[in-house]
Amino acid sequence: MKEIILQKLNISSGPSGRAIAQPMDNALVEALFHHLTMERSASSQYFSMSLWFLEREFRGFSSFFKNESLTEQEHASNFANYLIARGQSVVLEEIAAPKQDWNSIEEIISYSFQMEADVTSSLHQIYSMAERSSDTRTNVFLDPVIDSQTNSEDEFAHLLGKVRFANNQASAILIIDNELIKVK
Repeated sequence: MKEIILQKLNISSGPSGRAIAQPMDNALVEALFHHLTMERSASSQYFSMSLWFLEREFRGFSSFFKNESLTEQEHASNFANYLIARGQSVVLEEIAAPKQDWNSIEEIISYSFQMEADVTSSLHQIYSMAERSSDTRTNVFLDPVIDSQTNSEDEFAHLLGKVRFANNQASAILIIDNELIKVK
């Protein structure tokens, strides 16, 4: 019945059957699905890192990464909600098990920084795809996301700089850990 009414009014519907104002380019939709998977993978990875730190009594680092995990879950949810708002059926791809074996705190922070840089690159590619397909709605959606992502990348660069400067000195690492407890 809903589709009959939509057809009479010449209103398009997306794959989910939801009314849409503007169809989305298939390649753009696939890129958004891939990015949603990246956000879900980052959430899983940050949770794994949180556990690694907790097992070693670094409650500040653990809390920081647990919060990052929750933030990435929220990002994934925002992408799913956006796709639904655009009439798409959300496809959740399988995510790989997170890495759990680390040699140092610096290795974890370096890995985290690279993950954030990769997410930023993905967002820029999606933004460019949206521009090429004249999908202003997606560009408007991505503007604050890219700003927030740039801030996250900067935060990890700063944390990496502090950890590198600490040079594995226990007292310096404990100071950083204590600072991260206060960040919550």
